[in-house]
Amino acid sequence: MTVKNGAFNTGDYRNIFKEIGYDNLEINRKIEDTWDKLFGDHEETKIYYEVGEDLAYMLDTGNIDVRTEGMSYGMMMAVQLNKKEVFDRLWKWTVTYMFMTEGENAGYFAWSCLPDGSRNSNGPAPDGEEYFALALLFASHCWGDGEEPFNYSQQAKSLLHTVLHKGEGGHGYPMWNLENKLIKFIPNCEFSDPSYHLPHFYELFSLWSNPEDRPFWKEAASASREYLKIACHPETGLAPEYAFYDGKPNHIRGFGHFYSDSYRVAANIGLDYEWFRGDEWEVENANRIQAFFADKKPADYRRYTVDGKPFEEKSLHPVGLLATNAMASLAADGEYAHDCVKLFWNTPVRTGKRRYYDNCLYMFSLLALSGNFKIWFPE
Repeated sequence: MTVKNGAFNTGDYRNIFKEIGYDNLEINRKIEDTWDKLFGDHEETKIYYEVGEDLAYMLDTGNIDVRTEGMSYGMMMAVQLNKKEVFDRLWKWTVTYMFMTEGENAGYFAWSCLPDGSRNSNGPAPDGEEYFALALLFASHCWGDGEEPFNYSQQAKSLLHTVLHKGEGGHGYPMWNLENKLIKFIPNCEFSDPSYHLPHFYELFSLWSNPEDRPFWKEAASASREYLKIACHPETGLAPEYAFYDGKPNHIRGFGHFYSDSYRVAANIGLDYEWFRGDEWEVENANRIQAFFADKKPADYRRYTVDGKPFEEKSLHPVGLLATNAMASLAADGEYAHDCVKLFWNTPVRTGKRRYYDNCLYMFSLLALSGNFKIWFPE
């Protein structure tokens, strides 16, 4: 793997907005305004809610619940923008209400809770755990470790140990298949979700996790890059929401098509290429995804088969989709790369009931395309 031109080695992060003509003042203003819309007191756009003196949660406004996905996303946004109080509020809420101390999933986080903290489920979702881990490592590198639960690095290392070693005593399951090194959709199943694959995260886990686990994470980064090649369609570039380990769509409950989870693949490919120049295939696939959507208007985005056949069902999250297509421009070098970024720039954050997922993806894309989704190293 060649990383010599990636930000991991150079410390340089592309600001694609600036590349296509926006100035730093308006870029920074857009970031500040978007943060305020999501984390401030704007009822039509906010997804962050404070509780008491030291807790807060990210609300899935479409389902009226709190998910590990959103909590970990909020923490990553906060650490990228040096918002320690927001980070700590979210983490303390997570530890208080979501962390499971007994049962098959002890050591993991319950993926869905009500805003009052009561659990909707005692099952975990691995995409939350992997985001928690890296957000905590970055927090440790930015702010240093404090007293529990703000001993960020220890919390991250413990979690990264659990996701691999859970079940060794005969109780529970790891979140990765330890043989093929691929992340599972949930611990007690044997299939994956392509949008969970974050090889750029695993590269960093291979540096900062417990020493005995570092070789696994290095292998997992390579395994995920190879898996995405077989999970994404060779012509459209689209990935299914669920896929088997051989990359074929898993149609359980209708999740074998390109739909909401799948949008994140384009973003993940873009960021892996920006940080590590993970694989030149990422350039090709980012180009394919952008070409597929080039003749489609956001108002007409739909569910698609991975080979591109549209369903009548409209996209639930068109703003999230155009945001991730724009973030793919960190890897793309085709004719549509700048068009996708301009479309994103000219699209406001989403309002209304379904705004949560769209606006999470929107914020990540805004950070990434402005050069502000960074690797934070220990001092």
